[in-house]
Amino acid sequence: MWMKSGLNACVSNVDSYEKESKLQQAPLWHSPNHGGGWAFFATAVGQCAVAWGPHGIVALQLPEATAAATRARLLRAAGALPEAAPPPPVAAAIDTIAAFLDGRAPAMDGVLLDMRGVTDFQRRVYALALRIAPGQTSTYGELAAQLGGRHLARAVGQALGHNPFAPVVPCHRVLAAGGRAGGFSAEGGTATKLRLLQIEGARFGAQPGLFDAGPVSAATAPPAAPARAPTAGRSPRPGWRR
Repeated sequence: MWMKSGLNACVSNVDSYEKESKLQQAPLWHSPNHGGGWAFFATAVGQCAVAWGPHGIVALQLPEATAAATRARLLRAAGALPEAAPPPPVAAAIDTIAAFLDGRAPAMDGVLLDMRGVTDFQRRVYALALRIAPGQTSTYGELAAQLGGRHLARAVGQALGHNPFAPVVPCHRVLAAGGRAGGFSAEGGTATKLRLLQIEGARFGAQPGLFDAGPVSAATAPPAAPARAPTAGRSPRPGWRR
C-alpha cells in the first residue's frame, strides 16, 4: 500500500481511502538497489535518516541522541537494508523534508510513502493525519471520532506513537484534549513536537502564529506551548506520537 503526502493527494474520507489504496505490484521507481536502502541526511534540526524500497519510502527517522541510535531506530522500522545513495525520487523527498524542517517550505507534498509494513488501522490514522494542514492541529479524540468513536483515542495515540513516517505523516499536529501537547516519541519528546509546530508557524484560534514576530529558524526556535483552536465547524484534521 502506498500513499502520496500532501493535502491535495489525500483521499476525502477513510472509505474512499480504502478503495483507492490498492497495493501496487510493479515498482514505482527504478533504483540501482532494487531491494531498497537507507541514508542519513542533514537538516536544520539535526541528522535525520530515510529508508526506501522499490515502492516508496518505508521509514523516516528524526534525529536521536547519536547517529548510531538514529540508524538503529530507522532500521527497526524498515528492516535490514544496506546504506546506499538515494535514488532521484528519494533525493527529491529529502530536499522537501529538509526545506520543511528549516522553515523554507510550508508543506511536504508529493513524498511517496510505502505503507505496506503498517497495519490497516495505522493506515487509516495516517490518512487522516495527512489531511491536517501545516500550522493546524487536531486531537486524538477528534481523529478517533472519525474512525468510529472517541473510545478509540488511546488506539489512535498508539498508532501515531508508532508512526514510521514522521514528519511527513504529521503526528506532531495532533494534541491531547484541553490544549495539552500530548506525547511525542522522537528524541526530545514534547519539546521536539512543539519545535516542529513552531517551525511551520502553528496558529491556534485567535492567537498570533508562532512566526508572527518574524522568521524563526529551526535551529533557534524556542519551544512554546500552544493553545488549541476552536473545534466547531472544522473539517477533519489529524497526526501524533506518544
